[in-house]
Amino acid sequence: MPEIPGRLVRLFTNGRNQAVRIPKEFELPGDEAIMRKEGDRLIIEPARPRSLLAVLASLEPLDEDFPDVADLPIDTVEL
Repeated sequence: MPEIPGRLVRLFTNGRNQAVRIPKEFELPGDEAIMRKEGDRLIIEPARPRSLLAVLASLEPLDEDFPDVADLPIDTVEL
């Protein structure tokens, strides 16, 4: 993915919090992010899904028909 150059943004106050609008070209997927500070840098990264259910919920439905699968006889296995 090509790197997007930095962009000047304005900070504003939202209640008792400082906030920044994220420009479209910097939008993150999902509705949660991880924020941390490294020195004087503020880093915001997409939050990884917390569970398999969250991953499955984020997938787009398949628009594809699958063929029927014939029921085959079960082979016996000696253990």
